[in-house]
Amino acid sequence: MSSIPPVAPVLAEVVRSGFVEGRHRGALVVLAADGSVERALGDVTGPVFPRSSNKPLQAAAVLRSGLGLAGERLALAAASHAGEDAHRRLAARLLAEAGLGEEALRCPPDRPLGGGEPSRSAMNCSGKHAAMLAASAANGWPVETYTDPDHPLQLLARETIEAATGETVAHVGVDGCGAPLFAFSLTGLARAFRGCVLAAPDSPERRVADAMRAHPWYVAGTGRPDTLLMAAVPGLLAKGGAEGVQAVALPDGRALAFKIEDGAARALGPVLAALLTTLGVDASAVPPEPVTGGGRPVGEVRATV
Repeated sequence: MSSIPPVAPVLAEVVRSGFVEGRHRGALVVLAADGSVERALGDVTGPVFPRSSNKPLQAAAVLRSGLGLAGERLALAAASHAGEDAHRRLAARLLAEAGLGEEALRCPPDRPLGGGEPSRSAMNCSGKHAAMLAASAANGWPVETYTDPDHPLQLLARETIEAATGETVAHVGVDGCGAPLFAFSLTGLARAFRGCVLAAPDSPERRVADAMRAHPWYVAGTGRPDTLLMAAVPGLLAKGGAEGVQAVALPDGRALAFKIEDGAARALGPVLAALLTTLGVDASAVPPEPVTGGGRPVGEVRATV
């Protein structure tokens, strides 16, 4: 028989008309500037799928392969973009520069977040996939199988992730976009983000962090939390992921990572804002999460951390 996992702590409450009608549980870890664990709630050592919070490390692997991305192109390689016009155009340019077209992408077609016709380039991971394809083409690796876990680029991604997290990958799955997904702990995720901002300026990890912070719109898009936060707080690196994952690093080496257990996106912003506030960071750029009734606000999702 499998053992019953311990009940995770409550990280956020859903309050309607002054009444708590729901709770979101999860786990979180905060690292001090020296890398030690300053605060932990829930299981922060067991493996989780970090989903798109993985992308900065996957982009670092693309650089380690020898592909010379920089600026907006590198930011898009680490992005979960909204599929806005400039996002789609830049993804198409990355492919064209590698002699490839949109049909080479293995991510599924999707609609831009603002609406429109579905396409592979509009899918939020198309920048990551375009960069992976470009890296494969540049190295003479098969482009048709670039999402296979045993593809040379994906093996390099795994090595890069294990070095950054200081952990052995616990499980390999398939992400929503079709690319390999590597499981490791929230502590490892926070450690990796801390390493990105503290790495030597010419290292792949630091180049990714610098590109994301210099071009935050390409990382997410208009009005989206990661973009707003990186634009508002100098030196901050942020990347969220599906199923309630978020990682952040500050330029002094402090870092945090958390996961909402039920994957609810509505709890992300309140928990992130509360944690940043405890670190003395202005979190006003993080949008609030109102609870509505009759078309008007009647409550909020509020953090309990």
